[in-house]
Amino acid sequence: MGSTPLSTKFEGQFSKGSLKGMPVILLWPLTYMNASGRCVSQIASFFKIPNDRLLVLCDDLSLPLGKLRVRKQGSSGGQKGLADILTSLGTQEIGRLRVVIDPPPSNWDVADFVLSKFSADDRIVIDNAIATACDAVEHWLVNGIAACMNQYNSSQSNH
Repeated sequence: MGSTPLSTKFEGQFSKGSLKGMPVILLWPLTYMNASGRCVSQIASFFKIPNDRLLVLCDDLSLPLGKLRVRKQGSSGGQKGLADILTSLGTQEIGRLRVVIDPPPSNWDVADFVLSKFSADDRIVIDNAIATACDAVEHWLVNGIAACMNQYNSSQSNH
């Protein structure tokens, strides 16, 4: 993807570019995760991005490591950053791509677990999941959310 240098504005960093001939804005909120909705809503408003052209990428603690889950709408499922984005945009009809990082061990604080480093073995799994997530984003951009859900929510052993 060709893109512009990173810009810092709207409480985040973003870069504009194109992928498969379609315009793309990649955004990394610089707020605390639980307040990332402010950044997303400011960018969406400024660039006049309709909700059906937003795709939020986030972690998930509820499935096996490395699995992806694509959804068109729904609740945050307890993911606080996603919850804030949904609240800030005033809708649950926002596409999301979750990359699963495993549930934390019972003796771990969730925040500490999410911010911890992966083991060498888990790093291989998560690196493959990130590569597949990049493919899923491209698939979503070109083919839409329904096709992306059909492709990436099925068995992921062939991706």
